[in-house]
Amino acid sequence: MNRQPMFTPQQLLSFVAVCETASFTRAADRVHLSQSTVSQQVRRLEEMIGKPLLERTSHQVALTEEGEKLLGYARRIIALNGEAHDVLSDKWRDGVLRLGVPEDFAAPTAGLLAEFSREHPQLRLDVMSGMYVDLHRAWQREELDIMLIKQPGGERPLASRPEPLLWLDSAAHPCFEQTPVPLVVFPQLGLYREEMSQTLDSLGRSWRISYSSSSLVALASASAAGLGLTLLPASCRLPEHRVLGEADGLPTINHFELALFCRAPQDDLQQALAAALVTFCQLQWQ
Repeated sequence: MNRQPMFTPQQLLSFVAVCETASFTRAADRVHLSQSTVSQQVRRLEEMIGKPLLERTSHQVALTEEGEKLLGYARRIIALNGEAHDVLSDKWRDGVLRLGVPEDFAAPTAGLLAEFSREHPQLRLDVMSGMYVDLHRAWQREELDIMLIKQPGGERPLASRPEPLLWLDSAAHPCFEQTPVPLVVFPQLGLYREEMSQTLDSLGRSWRISYSSSSLVALASASAAGLGLTLLPASCRLPEHRVLGEADGLPTINHFELALFCRAPQDDLQQALAAALVTFCQLQWQ
């Protein structure tokens, strides 16, 4: 088995420094080595690859096509090296917590997460925000430690609260009376989309998709502007909306919930953050 030569971290650090400063002299100052040593390390990289990485003139240093390719890999390798050191050393002894939250809760939970981070300065929070289907898939792949998600009643969460939904139409440019009814919805498999289509089917109303977006803010704005009827959490209601309900022939939708899940086994930090999120959700509901 042929063994390929390995790039050393110092070679890559010198190479990146030359690329970012466009100078062997400035690069040498950055990495605290002599200019000749930096030149030797870059030359060694070129010998290992068998292609020039830099175009050198008396006035400047420029990347070749191969050098541009290596630069991206070099930065990633250096970053991974630093991350591995941080994770395995005492510097980040509290580790990482991976949290998933709905898009519309990313901003409201920022203050809570900032306070939690101040209490645990060595903790890194990896936060994923997105649609129900994306969060649920990440949870199934065990890529999240804690998940706050909107869902139809089903799986038993650690804690939950009702998620009131409203049928929203434009007050200035109503759409519900149109045939077919234009709908403003999430992409396929998005939350509330099937609920809307099944409800209109049961009412014998024809419908069409007029606007689709994965952004909750975009859906609220689109429906308020008159692009179509939508079904969204009550918190998304805008002044430009009119709310439809039983008087309009549309049923109350009350079987969705905001649910919190925490993966076992739970360590102290997981439990503390989960408890803070439970309190946050209760306060939001009151």
